[in-house]
Amino acid sequence: MFNGPEIPMSIFFLAMAAIFVLRGPFGRALAERLAGRAGAVTDDREVRELRGEVDALRHELTEVQERLDFAERMLARQDERALPKAGGGSAHAG
Repeated sequence: MFNGPEIPMSIFFLAMAAIFVLRGPFGRALAERLAGRAGAVTDDREVRELRGEVDALRHELTEVQERLDFAERMLARQDERALPKAGGGSAHAG
């Protein structure tokens, strides 16, 4: 059927193609999957996303705390203005 170098050359080219494919992203993904670390990549990305969300929430919480402090100061000023001053009295002669 095959007379000559067809089989060894075919094997050589198939081996080179396999090496080329397996050394790339597909090979790394396959190796991670075989090693049982396929979830680690997803977990790392998920952790980075969650850290970003936590940072955003911290920033929002800081802004809310600043607004609350401002509102408390405004209410305290209104209370001070509403209270009669000591010694001045608020009785009218009338």
